Amino acid sequence: MTEVLPAIIPTSYEDLKEKMSTVRGLASLVQIDVCDGKFVSSKCWPYVGDEENNFKKILKEDEGFPFWQDMDFEADLMIQNPETEAEKWIKAGAKAIVLHYESSPKILDLVKKLRKDYGYLADSVAGIEIGLAIDIDTPNTVLDEFLKADKDSGVLVDFVQFMGIKKIGYQGQEFDEEVLTKIKALRKKYPSVVISIDGGVNFDNNKTLIKVGANKLISGSAIFESENIKKAIEEMSKT
Repeated sequence: MTEVLPAIIPTSYEDLKEKMSTVRGLASLVQIDVCDGKFVSSKCWPYVGDEENNFKKILKEDEGFPFWQDMDFEADLMIQNPETEAEKWIKAGAKAIVLHYESSPKILDLVKKLRKDYGYLADSVAGIEIGLAIDIDTPNTVLDEFLKADKDSGVLVDFVQFMGIKKIGYQGQEFDEEVLTKIKALRKKYPSVVISIDGGVNFDNNKTLIKVGANKLISGSAIFESENIKKAIEEMSKT
């Protein structure tokens, strides 16, 4: 069955809590977008709206991440040079980290370091999932060095996240159908890879995305602006 993750771009800590409370009990996993105003032009929490230093308090374990007992989250790091920030989000409790290929020339080294230090979710108590996101204009060939297993390190990433919009870091953007070709090609080359799609996912394209090979649908506006969020999540996962 296709997994549907509500996507949250929190404008503040209070906004994060409010949106997470809205999907509490309806989703076991949400994606939290992290935008620094550098890699993408938009900014969100904790780069804005954190006057009480809640993120620092979470890192110091003075308080827990909102609703940590009720749901997991993956952090989509749309930030420049994530080498300095990725481990903070792991410490904050992220089940998965999404790194953007275009965000740093050292992305391969970072993935290898995180895999070495935090292992695999399946066989390590401290393990996390690592996802690699690529923009529409980035060729699929860059994924090969992350997906081709070798006897020493295995496959470096747990899933690939395709961006379905040109201008990332914003919700409500128009879906770019060019990504369908990219999903088809990767599914054919790597039949077992988990493919996530983020950006422009709605009820007009969810079935097509599943048909061409997407395993995970990340959706913000279509879910949070629906009249019935529970029904929206259920309907989006159907083929």
